[in-house]
Amino acid sequence: MVTTRRQSSKLNESNGSPAIHGSSAVASPGGDAPTPQSRMRSNEKRFPNKENSSPSTMLNGDTSKKMPYMEISTAENGTLSSNDYVKSGFESEADWRKDRGNIVLLFLLYVLQGIPLGFAGSIPYILMTRKVDYASQALFSFAFYPFSFKLIWAPIVDSLFSRRMGRRKTWLIPIQYLIGLFMIYISLHVNDLLGVDGEKAAEINLLVFLFTSLNFFAATQDIVVDGWALSMLAPENVGYASTCNSVGQTFGYFVSYTLFLAFESKDFCNQYFYPLIGLDAQPTGALTLDGFMYFWGVVFVVATTLVWIFKREKADNDYQESLTDSYKSLWKILWLPVLKQYIFFCLTCKIAFAAADGITGLKLIEAGMKKEKLALLAVPLTPVQLFLPLIISRITAGPKPMTKVWMNAYPCRLIFGLVFAGIVYITPGVQESPGEFPIWYYLLLIAVFVCHQLFTNSMFVSIMAFHAQVSDPAIGGTYMTMLNTFTNFGGNWPNTFALWMVDKLTIKSCSIGGESCSTAESLEACTARGGHCLTTTDGYYVMSCILVVIGFVWLFFMRTRIIKFQNMSVNAWKVT
Repeated sequence: MVTTRRQSSKLNESNGSPAIHGSSAVASPGGDAPTPQSRMRSNEKRFPNKENSSPSTMLNGDTSKKMPYMEISTAENGTLSSNDYVKSGFESEADWRKDRGNIVLLFLLYVLQGIPLGFAGSIPYILMTRKVDYASQALFSFAFYPFSFKLIWAPIVDSLFSRRMGRRKTWLIPIQYLIGLFMIYISLHVNDLLGVDGEKAAEINLLVFLFTSLNFFAATQDIVVDGWALSMLAPENVGYASTCNSVGQTFGYFVSYTLFLAFESKDFCNQYFYPLIGLDAQPTGALTLDGFMYFWGVVFVVATTLVWIFKREKADNDYQESLTDSYKSLWKILWLPVLKQYIFFCLTCKIAFAAADGITGLKLIEAGMKKEKLALLAVPLTPVQLFLPLIISRITAGPKPMTKVWMNAYPCRLIFGLVFAGIVYITPGVQESPGEFPIWYYLLLIAVFVCHQLFTNSMFVSIMAFHAQVSDPAIGGTYMTMLNTFTNFGGNWPNTFALWMVDKLTIKSCSIGGESCSTAESLEACTARGGHCLTTTDGYYVMSCILVVIGFVWLFFMRTRIIKFQNMSVNAWKVT
C-alpha cells in the first residue's frame, strides 16, 4: 500500500483497531506471508495544532465515520466545531452505490495484484516435487522480499509523476504492462527453468531473479493502487478500499495458487473434475503452469490498456510531499532511541516460528502429501483468514494490545512448532496409499491450521494496533510503514535461514556400509554400491525443538522490554 504521509488511515487511531487485510490464503501454516500491511495517513497538513492532530480524539472515539481527504478548518483551540464536522464530511454516511464503478475497478486491480503472488507461492511446492534441496528453497524465498522493502521506493512512486498522465496512472500503466510481459516471458520458459519436461535440474538463480522482479512490480502496483483509492473514492467511501484490498488480493492469490495447484494435478482432475464434465481420464491436469501464466499475462496487458483508455483520473496533486522530505522523515524516525530497541524486537520476535511457518508445508509434501491436496486446505482457511482478524480486532482495540494479547498469544503459537512437527512425523505412517490419507487426518490438519491461524492473527492484529497507538500522527503513513517493514522483514529472514539450515542439521547414512551420504558425491557413491540413502536424523525436528526453546528463552528476557514498550508515553515515539 501507499507508504507516504498522505495516506488515508486504515488503522483507527481512537482504538488502534486496524482495517482488515486478508492475508493470502495458503495451506501452509505460516501466517506471516508478505502481504500488504495497514498504515495511517498523516494529519500534519490538515491539523496544524499537533497536540490536537488526531481526528479520532476530536470525534470522541466515533469509529463509524471515515475521515475524508480534504482540508479541515479548526477553531482557535485546535478543535473542530459542529459546523466543521458537517462541512468536512465527517457526518456523511458511506454509500457504496455512488462509487460502485470505482469499487469494482479497485477490486479488479487488487485481484490482479494477487495473481503473481499466487504463482510465486506455488513454485516452492512444484520445486519440492522435483526433489529440490532446502538450500535452493531458501534461495527462492528471497523472491518474497520485495513486499517487505517497498518502503524504500514508495516515496519515489508517491512523489514523482507526470501531471499529464496522472499521478497514479503514471506508474500503474507501465508497471502492469511489465507484470503482464514478465508473466508471458516466464510462461514461455518456465518448464525449462523448473526442469519439468526432462532430466535437467531447475535453474534456481534465474527463477529467483524472475519472480523477485515480478513481486517487485506487484509491490509497486500495490503502492500505486492504494494511493489511487484515496482520490478515486468519495471521502465517505474510502473505507471500502481496505475491503477491496482484502477480498481482491486474497481472491487473486486463491486463483493462481489454490485453484492452479488443484487443477494442475492430473490425479485431482481425473478423480473430481473430468468426470463432472463428462470426460474420460486425461494424461494431464486441466491447467498447466505455462498456459495459465500466459493467460494471466494477456489479461494484465488487456486490462491495463482498458484502464489507460477509459478510466479518467482525478487531480490528486494536493498535499504532495517532496521526495527529499519523505526520506528525511524516514531518517528522523530511525534515530529515535526507542526505535533502535524496537527494531531489535521486530527482527528477533519471529525466529522461533521459522520451522513451523517456513518448512512445515514442504515437509508434508516430502512425507507424502500431494501438493494439490495441501493447497485445497486453503479453501476452508480462506473465510477464516478473512473474518478472523475482524473478530480479533475487537479484543485488541484496548489500550494494551501488546501485553494483553500479543504476549499471551506468543507461547501458544510457540507450542504449535511442536504440534506441526508431530503431524509431519505421523504423516507417512497414516497414508492409506501413496498420497491418500484418511478423512480424520485432513480434519486434524484443518483444525490445527485454524487454531494456529487464531494465534497468528491475534499477534498480527495486536502489533498493528500497537503501531497505530505509537506512530507519530505528524508523519503517520511513513511511521507506520517503517514499523511494518521491520515487522515483515523479521518474519522473512528467519524462514530463509531455517530453509538453509535444515539440510545442514539433517544426518543421512548409506544403507550399505553406513557411511554418510549427505553430499551429492557420497550419495552417488552409495547408489553405485547398490545402497540407498537413509535419513537417520531429520533437521526439521531438531530445528523445531531448538526454536521452541529459543522462543521461550526470548520471551523470558524480552518480557520486561515489551511491557516497557507498551507503557511508554507516546511522546517517546514522536519525532519532534
